[in-house]
Amino acid sequence: MVEKSIELTGISANSVEDAVQIAVARAGVTISGIHSVHIEDIAAMVENSKVMRWKVKIKATFQIKDELHE
Repeated sequence: MVEKSIELTGISANSVEDAVQIAVARAGVTISGIHSVHIEDIAAMVENSKVMRWKVKIKATFQIKDELHE
């Protein structure tokens, strides 16, 4: 089996969990089989001394299919 990992960034005004879900859901539109994510970094975007958005950097891992393309 061969797996590939890609780095993604998700941003949400709601929560860290929502930012991760947004990144995974968007990647899932073009990449099938994402089976794990590793959170690399979490940051908060602040405006007027208030947290406005959460930003997460993740690595998403999926299996490379064994199909050959002609």
